[in-house]
Amino acid sequence: MSIDPKMMAQMVGGAGFIAALDQSGGSTPKALRAYGLEEDAWNSEDEMFTLIHDMRSRIVTAPSFDGQKVLGAILFEKTMNGEAGGKPVPHLLWERGVVPFLKVDKGLEEEADGVQMMKPMPSLDDMCRDAVSKGIFGTKMRSVIHEANEDGIAANVDQQFEFARQIIGHGLVPIVEPEVNLKSESRAECDALVLKHIHRNLDALPDGERVMLKLSLPVEDDLYAPLVAHPRVIRVVALSGGYEREEANAKLARNRGMIASFSRALLQDLRADMDDEQFDAALGAAIDDIYAASVCNG
Repeated sequence: MSIDPKMMAQMVGGAGFIAALDQSGGSTPKALRAYGLEEDAWNSEDEMFTLIHDMRSRIVTAPSFDGQKVLGAILFEKTMNGEAGGKPVPHLLWERGVVPFLKVDKGLEEEADGVQMMKPMPSLDDMCRDAVSKGIFGTKMRSVIHEANEDGIAANVDQQFEFARQIIGHGLVPIVEPEVNLKSESRAECDALVLKHIHRNLDALPDGERVMLKLSLPVEDDLYAPLVAHPRVIRVVALSGGYEREEANAKLARNRGMIASFSRALLQDLRADMDDEQFDAALGAAIDDIYAASVCNG
Protein backbone atom coordinates (compact mmCIF):
# COMPACT_ATOMS: atom_id res chain seq x y z
CA MET A 1 0.00 0.00 0.00
CA SER A 2 1.46 3.32 -1.02
CA ILE A 3 1.00 6.71 0.58
CA ASP A 4 -0.60 9.42 -1.57
CA PRO A 5 2.39 11.49 -2.78
CA LYS A 6 0.37 14.71 -2.97
CA MET A 7 -0.79 14.34 0.61
CA MET A 8 2.75 13.53 1.71
CA ALA A 9 4.16 16.57 -0.09
CA GLN A 10 1.61 18.77 1.67
CA MET A 11 2.44 17.37 5.09
CA VAL A 12 6.20 17.63 4.52
CA GLY A 13 6.38 21.12 3.09
CA GLY A 14 3.00 22.82 3.26
CA ALA A 15 2.44 26.08 5.14
CA GLY A 16 -0.32 25.85 7.69
CA PHE A 17 -1.53 23.71 10.58
CA ILE A 18 -3.58 20.62 11.45
CA ALA A 19 -7.08 20.98 12.90
CA ALA A 20 -7.88 18.53 15.72
CA LEU A 21 -11.54 17.57 15.33
CA ASP A 22 -11.30 14.25 17.12
CA GLN A 23 -13.09 14.74 20.45
CA SER A 24 -14.48 11.34 21.48
CA GLY A 25 -16.82 10.01 24.18
CA GLY A 26 -15.25 11.52 27.28
CA SER A 27 -14.43 14.93 25.83
CA THR A 28 -17.55 15.39 23.68
CA PRO A 29 -19.84 16.89 26.38
CA LYS A 30 -17.16 19.46 27.21
CA ALA A 31 -16.74 20.35 23.54
CA LEU A 32 -20.50 20.75 23.12
CA ARG A 33 -20.75 22.97 26.21
CA ALA A 34 -18.03 25.19 24.79
CA TYR A 35 -20.11 25.31 21.60
CA GLY A 36 -23.09 26.57 23.61
CA LEU A 37 -24.99 23.29 23.98
CA GLU A 38 -25.63 22.11 27.55
CA GLU A 39 -26.29 18.47 28.42
CA ASP A 40 -30.07 18.96 28.30
CA ALA A 41 -29.65 19.39 24.52
CA TRP A 42 -29.39 15.60 24.10
CA ASN A 43 -31.07 12.57 25.66
CA SER A 44 -28.75 9.78 24.57
CA GLU A 45 -25.20 9.12 23.47
CA ASP A 46 -26.39 8.79 19.88
CA GLU A 47 -28.00 12.26 20.05
CA MET A 48 -24.81 13.66 21.60
CA PHE A 49 -22.69 12.28 18.77
CA THR A 50 -25.17 13.60 16.21
CA LEU A 51 -24.72 17.09 17.67
CA ILE A 52 -20.92 16.90 17.63
CA HIS A 53 -21.03 15.56 14.06
CA ASP A 54 -23.24 18.48 13.05
CA MET A 55 -20.70 20.85 14.59
CA ARG A 56 -17.81 19.21 12.76
CA SER A 57 -19.76 19.16 9.50
CA ARG A 58 -20.37 22.87 9.86
CA ILE A 59 -16.64 23.42 10.38
CA VAL A 60 -15.37 21.35 7.46
CA THR A 61 -17.91 22.81 5.03
CA ALA A 62 -17.30 26.44 6.07
CA PRO A 63 -15.76 28.59 3.31
CA SER A 64 -12.70 29.44 5.45
CA PHE A 65 -11.82 25.78 6.11
CA ASP A 66 -9.64 24.67 3.22
CA GLY A 67 -6.13 23.61 2.34
CA GLN A 68 -4.85 27.14 1.90
CA LYS A 69 -4.15 27.34 5.64
CA VAL A 70 -5.44 24.07 7.10
CA LEU A 71 -3.04 21.31 6.02
CA GLY A 72 -4.87 18.46 7.68
CA ALA A 73 -7.69 17.48 10.02
CA ILE A 74 -7.81 14.71 12.64
CA LEU A 75 -11.15 12.91 12.75
CA PHE A 76 -12.98 10.76 15.27
CA GLU A 77 -14.00 7.35 13.83
CA LYS A 78 -17.70 8.27 13.66
CA THR A 79 -16.78 11.43 11.75
CA MET A 80 -14.67 9.43 9.29
CA ASN A 81 -17.64 7.17 8.67
CA GLY A 82 -20.11 10.04 8.34
CA GLU A 83 -20.93 12.58 5.65
CA ALA A 84 -20.73 16.35 5.36
CA GLY A 85 -22.06 18.35 2.46
CA GLY A 86 -23.48 15.12 1.06
CA LYS A 87 -20.06 13.47 0.76
CA PRO A 88 -17.95 11.13 2.93
CA VAL A 89 -15.99 13.39 5.26
CA PRO A 90 -12.47 12.21 4.23
CA HIS A 91 -13.31 12.73 0.54
CA LEU A 92 -14.81 16.16 1.21
CA LEU A 93 -11.70 17.20 3.13
CA TRP A 94 -9.27 16.15 0.41
CA GLU A 95 -11.41 17.82 -2.27
CA ARG A 96 -10.87 21.00 -0.26
CA GLY A 97 -7.13 20.33 0.01
CA VAL A 98 -7.17 19.15 3.64
CA VAL A 99 -5.37 15.86 4.45
CA PRO A 100 -7.51 13.51 6.61
CA PHE A 101 -6.20 11.71 9.70
CA LEU A 102 -7.99 9.28 12.05
CA LYS A 103 -7.79 9.10 15.85
CA VAL A 104 -7.22 5.41 16.61
CA ASP A 105 -6.52 5.17 20.35
CA LYS A 106 -9.23 3.81 22.66
CA GLY A 107 -8.52 6.03 25.64
CA LEU A 108 -6.17 5.88 28.59
CA GLU A 109 -5.28 3.44 31.33
CA GLU A 110 -5.20 4.60 34.96
CA GLU A 111 -2.06 6.47 35.97
CA ALA A 112 0.96 4.36 36.95
CA ASP A 113 4.63 5.35 37.18
CA GLY A 114 3.63 8.96 36.53
CA VAL A 115 2.05 8.26 33.12
CA GLN A 116 -1.14 7.06 31.49
CA MET A 117 -0.55 4.44 28.84
CA MET A 118 -2.98 3.83 26.01
CA LYS A 119 -5.54 1.09 26.41
CA PRO A 120 -5.04 -2.03 24.25
CA MET A 121 -6.11 -1.69 20.63
CA PRO A 122 -7.05 -5.21 19.49
CA SER A 123 -8.97 -3.83 16.51
CA LEU A 124 -6.17 -1.57 15.28
CA ASP A 125 -5.47 -3.60 12.13
CA ASP A 126 -9.15 -3.52 11.18
CA MET A 127 -9.33 0.23 11.84
CA CYS A 128 -6.28 0.82 9.68
CA ARG A 129 -7.66 -1.23 6.80
CA ASP A 130 -10.95 0.67 7.03
CA ALA A 131 -9.11 4.00 7.15
CA VAL A 132 -7.08 3.17 4.05
CA SER A 133 -10.25 2.20 2.17
CA LYS A 134 -11.78 5.59 3.03
CA GLY A 135 -8.83 7.68 1.84
CA ILE A 136 -7.26 8.44 5.23
CA PHE A 137 -3.59 9.49 5.13
CA GLY A 138 -2.54 8.91 8.74
CA THR A 139 -3.53 8.24 12.32
CA LYS A 140 -3.21 9.86 15.72
CA MET A 141 -2.95 8.28 19.16
CA ARG A 142 -2.53 9.99 22.53
CA SER A 143 -1.00 9.01 25.85
CA VAL A 144 -0.29 11.31 28.80
CA ILE A 145 2.72 12.02 31.01
CA HIS A 146 2.19 13.53 34.46
CA GLU A 147 5.51 13.16 36.27
CA ALA A 148 9.20 12.97 35.41
CA ASN A 149 9.46 9.23 36.04
CA GLU A 150 11.99 7.97 33.51
CA ASP A 151 10.81 4.36 33.51
CA GLY A 152 7.22 5.47 33.02
CA ILE A 153 8.07 7.91 30.24
CA ALA A 154 10.29 5.39 28.46
CA ALA A 155 7.47 2.82 28.52
CA ASN A 156 4.93 5.42 27.40
CA VAL A 157 6.98 6.49 24.39
CA ASP A 158 7.92 2.90 23.55
CA GLN A 159 4.23 1.94 23.44
CA GLN A 160 3.54 4.79 21.03
CA PHE A 161 6.25 3.60 18.66
CA GLU A 162 5.19 -0.05 18.88
CA PHE A 163 1.74 0.92 17.63
CA ALA A 164 3.30 3.32 15.11
CA ARG A 165 5.22 0.45 13.49
CA GLN A 166 1.97 -1.51 13.19
CA ILE A 167 0.24 1.50 11.59
CA ILE A 168 3.10 2.10 9.14
CA GLY A 169 2.64 -1.49 8.00
CA HIS A 170 -0.77 -0.49 6.62
CA GLY A 171 0.64 2.35 4.53
CA LEU A 172 -0.50 5.05 6.96
CA VAL A 173 1.50 7.81 8.65
CA PRO A 174 1.19 7.70 12.44
CA ILE A 175 1.08 10.82 14.60
CA VAL A 176 2.78 9.88 17.88
CA GLU A 177 1.43 11.96 20.78
CA PRO A 178 2.91 11.44 24.27
CA GLU A 179 1.31 14.55 25.80
CA VAL A 180 2.96 16.20 28.80
CA ASN A 181 0.34 17.47 31.23
CA LEU A 182 0.73 21.24 31.39
CA LYS A 183 -0.17 21.13 35.10
CA SER A 184 2.72 18.81 35.92
CA GLU A 185 5.04 20.15 38.60
CA SER A 186 7.99 18.60 36.74
CA ARG A 187 7.09 19.72 33.22
CA ALA A 188 10.57 20.77 32.14
CA GLU A 189 12.03 17.44 33.28
CA CYS A 190 9.19 15.59 31.54
CA ASP A 191 9.90 17.49 28.32
CA ALA A 192 13.58 16.53 28.44
CA LEU A 193 12.77 12.86 29.00
CA VAL A 194 10.23 12.87 26.18
CA LEU A 195 12.90 14.29 23.89
CA LYS A 196 15.41 11.63 24.98
CA HIS A 197 13.11 8.66 24.50
CA ILE A 198 11.52 9.84 21.27
CA HIS A 199 15.02 10.36 19.85
CA ARG A 200 15.98 6.84 20.94
CA ASN A 201 12.94 5.35 19.23
CA LEU A 202 13.41 7.39 16.06
CA ASP A 203 16.99 6.22 15.73
CA ALA A 204 15.77 2.62 16.00
CA LEU A 205 13.22 2.91 13.17
CA PRO A 206 14.15 0.99 10.03
CA ASP A 207 15.17 2.96 6.97
CA GLY A 208 12.18 4.31 5.12
CA GLU A 209 9.85 4.41 8.12
CA ARG A 210 8.78 7.90 9.21
CA VAL A 211 6.37 9.36 11.73
CA MET A 212 4.84 12.65 12.76
CA LEU A 213 5.03 13.90 16.34
CA LYS A 214 2.39 15.79 18.31
CA LEU A 215 3.90 17.29 21.46
CA SER A 216 2.99 19.66 24.25
CA LEU A 217 4.57 23.10 23.88
CA PRO A 218 7.80 22.77 25.86
CA VAL A 219 8.87 24.89 28.82
CA GLU A 220 12.19 25.57 27.06
CA ASP A 221 11.73 27.20 23.67
CA ASP A 222 13.12 25.19 20.73
CA LEU A 223 13.73 22.13 22.92
CA TYR A 224 12.32 19.93 20.17
CA ALA A 225 14.41 21.42 17.35
CA PRO A 226 16.43 18.14 17.09
CA LEU A 227 13.16 16.30 16.42
CA VAL A 228 12.08 18.83 13.78
CA ALA A 229 15.37 18.14 11.99
CA HIS A 230 15.34 14.35 12.40
CA PRO A 231 15.26 12.52 9.03
CA ARG A 232 12.59 10.08 10.26
CA VAL A 233 10.19 12.87 11.30
CA ILE A 234 7.77 14.23 8.71
CA ARG A 235 6.44 17.07 10.89
CA VAL A 236 6.34 18.12 14.54
CA VAL A 237 3.01 19.59 15.58
CA ALA A 238 1.98 21.16 18.87
CA LEU A 239 -1.16 20.59 20.91
CA SER A 240 -2.70 23.54 22.70
CA GLY A 241 -3.13 21.51 25.91
CA GLY A 242 -5.71 23.80 27.46
CA TYR A 243 -4.08 27.12 26.62
CA GLU A 244 -6.36 29.79 25.20
CA ARG A 245 -5.57 30.57 21.56
CA GLU A 246 -3.60 33.77 22.15
CA GLU A 247 -1.25 32.14 24.66
CA ALA A 248 -0.92 28.93 22.63
CA ASN A 249 -0.04 30.91 19.51
CA ALA A 250 2.52 33.04 21.36
CA LYS A 251 4.27 29.94 22.72
CA LEU A 252 4.12 28.17 19.35
CA ALA A 253 5.70 31.13 17.59
CA ARG A 254 8.79 30.71 19.80
CA ASN A 255 9.39 27.10 18.72
CA ARG A 256 10.99 27.01 15.28
CA GLY A 257 9.71 24.45 12.83
CA MET A 258 6.69 23.37 14.90
CA ILE A 259 3.16 23.91 13.59
CA ALA A 260 -0.13 23.83 15.43
CA SER A 261 -2.54 20.94 15.85
CA PHE A 262 -5.06 22.73 18.01
CA SER A 263 -8.54 21.72 19.09
CA ARG A 264 -9.86 23.94 21.88
CA ALA A 265 -7.80 26.93 20.70
CA LEU A 266 -9.27 26.56 17.21
CA LEU A 267 -12.89 26.11 18.26
CA GLN A 268 -13.13 28.34 21.34
CA ASP A 269 -15.11 31.18 19.69
CA LEU A 270 -17.63 29.02 17.78
CA ARG A 271 -21.23 28.86 19.01
CA ALA A 272 -24.21 26.81 17.86
CA ASP A 273 -26.50 29.86 17.68
CA MET A 274 -24.28 31.78 15.24
CA ASP A 275 -25.62 32.25 11.73
CA ASP A 276 -23.45 30.95 8.90
CA GLU A 277 -21.78 34.30 8.28
CA GLN A 278 -20.91 34.80 11.95
CA PHE A 279 -19.71 31.20 12.24
CA ASP A 280 -17.39 31.43 9.26
CA ALA A 281 -16.07 34.81 10.39
CA ALA A 282 -15.17 33.42 13.83
CA LEU A 283 -13.66 30.26 12.36
CA GLY A 284 -11.76 32.22 9.72
CA ALA A 285 -10.28 34.56 12.35
CA ALA A 286 -9.08 31.58 14.41
CA ILE A 287 -7.61 29.90 11.32
CA ASP A 288 -5.78 33.10 10.36
CA ASP A 289 -4.31 33.49 13.87
CA ILE A 290 -3.15 29.88 14.16
CA TYR A 291 -1.79 29.89 10.61
CA ALA A 292 0.27 33.01 11.37
CA ALA A 293 1.78 31.42 14.48
CA SER A 294 2.56 28.22 12.55
CA VAL A 295 4.37 29.87 9.65
CA CYS A 296 6.26 32.66 11.42
CA ASN A 297 8.74 30.30 13.08
CA GLY A 298 9.86 28.17 10.15
